[in-house]
Amino acid sequence: MKEIFLPTIEAMKKEGCPFKGCLYFGLILTEQGPKVIEYNCRFGDPETQVVLPLLKTDLFRIMRAVRDEHLSELDIQWSDGAAACVVLASGGYPKKYETGFPIEGLNERGEHPDVIVYHAGTKRQDSKFLTAGGRVLGITGLGQNLSQALEKAYGAVKEITFPKAHYRTDIGKK
Repeated sequence: MKEIFLPTIEAMKKEGCPFKGCLYFGLILTEQGPKVIEYNCRFGDPETQVVLPLLKTDLFRIMRAVRDEHLSELDIQWSDGAAACVVLASGGYPKKYETGFPIEGLNERGEHPDVIVYHAGTKRQDSKFLTAGGRVLGITGLGQNLSQALEKAYGAVKEITFPKAHYRTDIGKK
């Protein structure tokens, strides 16, 4: 908070650009301490896809409180437990990759039991879902702890398939 978050907010204020909204800090821990990799202010990333399912307070109420500068008056509640998101990506991503492959393992609504499926790079053609981007799906598992959440996410990832799919196997590991 002292080294990165608050100085960032203060610098934006000082430059006449106060920020209202969601600001994500992509950090890395180094031998010299935490460093900023990126700032993000959108809801499309896997980092968000593990945070929002644990939010109990209505997101609209939170956004309105931010807009009206009353956030400190709102009691924001979170679910107990954990979430883990694994991205199913097209082979070759983030560089060159092919699209148009049929995705197997989803129901007719594009869902899979026991996980939340975020469609990022998909399209629906007739009654099938096809790959249409580099980050194809975000698969988020929920559990009482990180191990359970990871088990659900990776279990679903093994059942959802498309040609040339790949994903990281180190999510949630030290």
